[in-house]
Amino acid sequence: MRDILNNLEKGEALSDPDPVRRAQKQMKTLLPKKFYQTVTVAESEGGGYGIHLDGKPVRTPGRRNLTLPTAAAAQIIADEFASQEEVIDPARMPATRLANTAIDGVADDPQAVVEDLLRFAASDMLFYRAEGPEALVKRQAERWDPLIDWASSALSAHFILAEGVMHVAQPREALAAFGVHLNAISNPVALAALHAMTTLTGSAILALAIAKGEIGVKEGWELAHLDEDWTIEHWGEDAEAKARRLSREEEMMAAAAMFAATSSF
Repeated sequence: MRDILNNLEKGEALSDPDPVRRAQKQMKTLLPKKFYQTVTVAESEGGGYGIHLDGKPVRTPGRRNLTLPTAAAAQIIADEFASQEEVIDPARMPATRLANTAIDGVADDPQAVVEDLLRFAASDMLFYRAEGPEALVKRQAERWDPLIDWASSALSAHFILAEGVMHVAQPREALAAFGVHLNAISNPVALAALHAMTTLTGSAILALAIAKGEIGVKEGWELAHLDEDWTIEHWGEDAEAKARRLSREEEMMAAAAMFAATSSF
């Protein structure tokens, strides 16, 4: 099978972390025509489930078989391939990109991902509260405090809150307790999905709460944008920022779906 996605994934068009700018770059890039007719999910000989295009297995940019641990996860990716129309547009395939990252990168060094998640937890967005106005302070407390309480009761991770943006060191015991739950995630795709949710929201606590079913992904996305929505309410919304947020939300939904399809939480 032609390794078309291999060249696309390595290209500059996908190197930009901003999904809107990435899409804009891809618009200037000549995308390859869709070359397949059928997309199927099939069990792999070594275990797991692969995606086949016209009967031929899809490979990652690292030339490994794109094999998922569950049929549900493989079907999510198969649906992305099937939804392509005249050309293959990786910007519309967030679950596929995530799986490629997991197989080619996370699987080789999962501990590095766990450590990065712990760094997010050490300076989690939920810890830093506004000093004013009073209505925003109240809204943050009402919406974010339940997650801090959940981390304390369900994860045994007792974190410290702060006003303003000055860094506050979190107790080692809290981070160690949080790390126990991260290390319980053994599947590379699930770990990559959790990392994606964390980077998209700016909160490892919020991402883990979604992963464990404490809150839904839609609610989590809203909580991650509490401050931004406050600003929009008072100053209006920028069209480019809105487009960027919608694009990131699609990536968030894909990551949450892939986590649910691959994790045993």
